[in-house]
Amino acid sequence: MSEEKVALITAGGSGMGAAAARKLAADGYRVAILSSSGKGEALARELGGVGVTGSNQSNDDVKRLVDLSMGRWGRIDALVNSAGHGPRAPILDISDEDWHRGMEVYFLSAVRPIRLVAPIMESQGGGAIVNISTAWAFEPSPMFPTSAVFRAGLASFTKIFADSYAAKNIRLNNVLPGWIDSLPATEERRDSVPMGRYGTSEEIAATIAFLLSEGAGYITGQNIRVDGGIARSV
Repeated sequence: MSEEKVALITAGGSGMGAAAARKLAADGYRVAILSSSGKGEALARELGGVGVTGSNQSNDDVKRLVDLSMGRWGRIDALVNSAGHGPRAPILDISDEDWHRGMEVYFLSAVRPIRLVAPIMESQGGGAIVNISTAWAFEPSPMFPTSAVFRAGLASFTKIFADSYAAKNIRLNNVLPGWIDSLPATEERRDSVPMGRYGTSEEIAATIAFLLSEGAGYITGQNIRVDGGIARSV
């Protein structure tokens, strides 16, 4: 890379978030990682970056990550929003409280850091953001009801954001993973994939890295499926 760039990764202590952090660090980014487990701080140290132990459901914790990054490097070029796991139950058994919990986990966890980072990117002349969503955002499965509902909302948010910020050179896209190796493997799930295998966290990370790169400079407001062919139409 011609200049040092900085990437923030939320929920980046394990799984696809951690794989994204490793890939971006290997590509030359300085990385700042937020996770609730402490694994993100440890990974950040390993990668020569900075970390915060906290929740992407807390404005204060997200702001700590942003402030730490700005204090250390003075810029933010990329943001990757990962998420944990929200409530699961038969659709009419989900309580109001669990619907609100799902909104926190899958929707507001992305909105909060975007709200903080977008003005910084605008002042710098641009930046790129990727949300890790799900292949079931548009073809929902009863296995993941709160995820599907709120990540469909995240897709709408992404399109509205793109309309508002594309001219400011700030791009936002969603990656929609299918069955990935960070999840428990079953034969039934593997057999449902046309490619006949689970995807890897590293494949998701490589897609994220591309969407953050200059090579994807004309891509914004999109939902990119990385699912081995499970979902073949919008």
